[in-house]
Amino acid sequence: MQGKCGLFFTSYQGEARIFQSGFQKIMIGLLVAGLLAAPFGLGSYLVSIMNLIFIAVIGAVSLNLLTGVCGQISLGHGAFIGVGAFAAGQCTLHGVPFPLAILTGGLITAMVGMVFGVPSLRLKGIYLAIATLAAQLVLEYTFLHGGELTGGSNGLLLNPPEILGFAFDSETRMYYLLFVFACLSLLMVSNIMRSKYGRAFVSIRDFYLSAEIVGVNLFWYKIIAFGVSSFLAGVAGGLWGHYTGYISGEQFNIGLSITYLAMVVIGGLGSVIGSVFGAVFLTLLPEVLNVLANGLSGWFPAINQVVGAIQHGVFGLVLILFLIYEPEGLAHRWRLIKAYWKLYPFAH
Repeated sequence: MQGKCGLFFTSYQGEARIFQSGFQKIMIGLLVAGLLAAPFGLGSYLVSIMNLIFIAVIGAVSLNLLTGVCGQISLGHGAFIGVGAFAAGQCTLHGVPFPLAILTGGLITAMVGMVFGVPSLRLKGIYLAIATLAAQLVLEYTFLHGGELTGGSNGLLLNPPEILGFAFDSETRMYYLLFVFACLSLLMVSNIMRSKYGRAFVSIRDFYLSAEIVGVNLFWYKIIAFGVSSFLAGVAGGLWGHYTGYISGEQFNIGLSITYLAMVVIGGLGSVIGSVFGAVFLTLLPEVLNVLANGLSGWFPAINQVVGAIQHGVFGLVLILFLIYEPEGLAHRWRLIKAYWKLYPFAH
């Protein structure tokens, strides 16, 4: 319920609602309307950046469900995205309709993720991270030596997605397709976190022994977490492959897994909005650095030759600074800002 100085609730159902006040609903509506109108005011380059952000949002929120909500560290997320890309790509190459191909790619990735999630019953922390790193390496090898399934080192060429004869063959058309998938993914994870599965995931993350004592089946819920997370990762991979039109095993390396893990850390562990913040931040960071490098190239001509190394250095520095000064991520800062204005002018 909306009060003059913030929110208060008289039931658990009210507190668990996704949009807890009329003001939030209005602001979300305005945000969605602005995003729907954005392609008409942005150039092709900026629309392409937005498309990459939508794909990153799906991948980040899927990893946040596994790592941030359930507490299962994964260093193989990039490989799971690759499984979805190749599975969906093979489906469309063999005449499967695009929506069914994306669903199939997600389901295949979910099964692969659940297989590699089996060790989570006995492993946790750094040992689970090493196990998922092994999954990353195994899948990377499979991508490069998969023959006709993956195209080997040559990769696969994919056509633009098509639904009911309508081809998404431009940046603007892909924008709306990816926007819909991103919204559905955020809504899906938000509702999972409000369900008994979400509460079980949080209990496992906070203290698995207490969760087991009160009747939470650790193995079942951990496998479900891996399955749902991998499903969304597969969807992100399928969308990425059809958006870029080309996929190869080299794209889904350990660096991609670390990037998605950094999105979760920078955005905020266990937060859906944090996944969005992290995806936006780390997708825009290299683009901003490229713009700065181009602007400084007149004074420092050699800077364009080392811009890649600079990006990696800045990426590591930003991650370290967040771990030191904002360990709860951008979502925590966003909560503080909202709390201030909810109580304004009495915030202190």
